[in-house]
Amino acid sequence: MSETQQGHGSRARSQPHVAIISGLSGAGKTAASKLLEDVGYRVIDNLPAELLRHLAQLVARETGEFERVALVLDARTGNPALAYREAVRALETRNIAPQVFFLEARDDVLIRRFSETRHRHPLTSAQGGVAEFIERERDLLSEIRSEADVIIDTSELSGRQLRERLYSALDLPEDGQTLGVALISFGYKHGIPLEADMVFDVRFMENPFYIDRLRPQTGLDSEVRDFVLTKPITQRFVDDVTQFLELVIPGFRDEGRARLTVGFGCTGGQHRSVAIAEEVARRLRDSAAAPVTIWHRELERT
Repeated sequence: MSETQQGHGSRARSQPHVAIISGLSGAGKTAASKLLEDVGYRVIDNLPAELLRHLAQLVARETGEFERVALVLDARTGNPALAYREAVRALETRNIAPQVFFLEARDDVLIRRFSETRHRHPLTSAQGGVAEFIERERDLLSEIRSEADVIIDTSELSGRQLRERLYSALDLPEDGQTLGVALISFGYKHGIPLEADMVFDVRFMENPFYIDRLRPQTGLDSEVRDFVLTKPITQRFVDDVTQFLELVIPGFRDEGRARLTVGFGCTGGQHRSVAIAEEVARRLRDSAAAPVTIWHRELERT
């Protein structure tokens, strides 16, 4: 598990910010792309090399609409080194210095991931097995890796750890820094999330678990959501928590925090905490208080 910053070194800060995401198949580029979307990046996946110059023109001209762009370039382009050089040249001639991320993992980890997901490696049209495809892909991407600003080895990283590595490395201007809010629903019987900065206990609310028709459902289902959120005490609670978060988010941002993780816990983490976390997330997004991600920990256990 490692993260290396190298390559271009110190670069001039400018708007818009363009991140180039590259790396080995199975190393987490899709997950990284989704994480960047969560903080306002427009993700463009493997645009043909012939169109990269037009994209750079668009980004430079429409700076408001393309304030944050993530460009994925990997072996699927056929000639990733050429596409990478075209992208960097097109951007830098317009005074946009891209920040390059390269994701990789050990061969044994990549082979296991392909085995578990049964996804085809993008180089399977050639002869050989997965190990040979990985070796060939490393060669194809070696130029990009050598110039990457940030190299992230995902061999031992959880999704949360990848998120933290990626967000902490983003080279955004000081006035462009945002504080991301992560909401986690959980069940107390499985323990409090260690990453939570603050936790709200919602076990004081009526539990849908004891209603037969609601027990097999979750807080993502409309019937459970309506049951939880229409209660006056829940409405008051959600109002107060949302207002509290809207109050403290600017303060945490001013203190240089990049991430605020808030937990909502009920007994099993299936009903009340899920519905409430979803509602708080919706309100924070509507108010544009901060980019919001949400993780229902216990639902992922099933």
